[in-house]
Amino acid sequence: MFKVGLEDYTVYGKHGAYQAEHAYEQPFIVSIWVELVNNQFSDELSKTINYADLQNVAHNVIANSPPIKLMETMISEMFEEISQNKLVRKISIRIQKPEAKLLIRVGSQ
Repeated sequence: MFKVGLEDYTVYGKHGAYQAEHAYEQPFIVSIWVELVNNQFSDELSKTINYADLQNVAHNVIANSPPIKLMETMISEMFEEISQNKLVRKISIRIQKPEAKLLIRVGSQ
């Protein structure tokens, strides 16, 4: 099984559940991993997923779209676009929003 991924790609967008979040850009950190249907290695780009294409998908959904309220919606849009590629068996997407306004701080500080 071969996997291709884009890890911790930072892209800026105006998204969030609250109207105030649509007024300014904030970072979103995106990781996308795809598992390929083909288990045989080939040194041909046409027989794999170009990680630059994964980067373009993340960039288009976050930087080039009107405000989206939920990260789940962003993930769904990315999933729909990536899953059109016949070489993809499985998709894993994680989006982090490090500057989200939380009532209680979690994670590393």
